[in-house]
Amino acid sequence: MAQALPSTDLDLVLTLTPDFWHRHQGARLFLTGGTGFIGQWLIQTIQRANDRLGSQIEVITLSRDPQRALANQPQVFGRQDIQLLHGDITSFSPPDGPLDLCIHAATDVADPGRTGGALRTFDAIVNGTRRVLDLAHAKGVKRFLLTSSGAVYGPQPPELTHVPESYTGAPDPLQLATAYGNAKRAAEWLTCAYAAQAGNGSEMEPIIARIFAVIGPGIVLDGPFAAGNFVRDILAQKPIVIEGDGCPVRSYLYMADLCVWLLRLLESGQSGQAYNVGSEQPLSIRELAEELVCVSPYRCPIDVRQPTDSTALPPRYVPDTRKARQSLQLQEVTPLQVALQKTLQWSRSARTP
Repeated sequence: MAQALPSTDLDLVLTLTPDFWHRHQGARLFLTGGTGFIGQWLIQTIQRANDRLGSQIEVITLSRDPQRALANQPQVFGRQDIQLLHGDITSFSPPDGPLDLCIHAATDVADPGRTGGALRTFDAIVNGTRRVLDLAHAKGVKRFLLTSSGAVYGPQPPELTHVPESYTGAPDPLQLATAYGNAKRAAEWLTCAYAAQAGNGSEMEPIIARIFAVIGPGIVLDGPFAAGNFVRDILAQKPIVIEGDGCPVRSYLYMADLCVWLLRLLESGQSGQAYNVGSEQPLSIRELAEELVCVSPYRCPIDVRQPTDSTALPPRYVPDTRKARQSLQLQEVTPLQVALQKTLQWSRSARTP
């Protein structure tokens, strides 16, 4: 992601989160996953606030390869308001000085279909969360945000249109492929355990964001997620390949909106509580491909590889976000078609020499 994120999107986030920048002026924030998709959006948003609002927030972020990160994005990691801390999420030396805020956004994406990959995924998420929580507690962090996932609910029943935080489903513990979801559940338990210590002298207030599908500039174009792969195919002017029948239902929150939700949660979310974060607008995988083609200058054909099973309801992955909307006055600001168009335009520009 060498190209800067759209300044209009970063400014939108600032406009919708004024209390955060006022209250946390001059804060030191520890961020994991700073070179990832979500981390990059958060860092560039904070730097925009520093430039435009004089927020003077210092970000300390982990990197396995600080020199590579600096070489790839000197305009981000070469600034005075960010410190690259060398290390892995499970083995890093703590930064000097106190910390005020922490966002734990690191995510391991090892192949969950292999035993080694599944174990690495589980260990990195659980052990990494414990290490970051210990650091936050020791450094005097007041507000802690864990980025979790809708995967903690396990398969969403097809008849349940939107899954709420009160849903008690869970990933199958006997399946290797559920390493990510089960690890996120364990990470949430750890976070709640630290929240329970608040009555025993700890001042840290942890909040959990269960993030569903997102889309926006910087999305990985050759990864495990359909949206990024569809963008890749369109930019290559190739047929969009859907390996299944295209019927599974998802929803997509634009990344600028996501940053607003995460910053509001960090600012005002209730300690020890989990909040669904995502769009409530459902559409099938095939409909997503069709919407992308509609906003694209290329009329790529859509190749659906499997026939539809008309006897079964399609699987769903769509959140109920009433808790966040009602308690924190959050909303989806960016319409889906605008989100898709912005993602395509940015990705096309980023690929142009």
